[in-house]
Amino acid sequence: MTSRSSLTLVADNKTSEKVIQSLSEAFPKQEPSLKRIQESSPIGINIELSPKVEGHSRPQENYYRKWEREFAMYCGATQDETHEQILCEAFGSQTHKTKFGDKRRPNKRSAKLNPKEYSHLIDTLIVVAAGMGYAIPPPPTPEEYEDYAHG
Repeated sequence: MTSRSSLTLVADNKTSEKVIQSLSEAFPKQEPSLKRIQESSPIGINIELSPKVEGHSRPQENYYRKWEREFAMYCGATQDETHEQILCEAFGSQTHKTKFGDKRRPNKRSAKLNPKEYSHLIDTLIVVAAGMGYAIPPPPTPEEYEDYAHG
């Protein structure tokens, strides 16, 4: 499968062994995961390649998700409901007519946000929560985000 932005290669068993070995050398911390993939793929592997896109960081997302979850409990809402609401507040929304009635949908999804946009999402969460009487601590500095690196 090919497109302008990605390519999927299919490697037979012999080729996949070479690929796994090369990837293990290039990414030694990933070697156990790569070996598990190799062991569970007796006929070969698919290799998907796509351009690297700058996205928000895992620690940034973990910080947001932690406080979004806490704020959702405070509001008596689900985490998904709260997330949709914060996205709409941060990036605007459009209303679509569905068979279930009008549905409000955010103009942007969090998976597509760059670090600056994700910071705006975090700031929006903090401001909305404060307006409802719930205090969220300020975002950590990049160095402090490490505390959120693993959830």
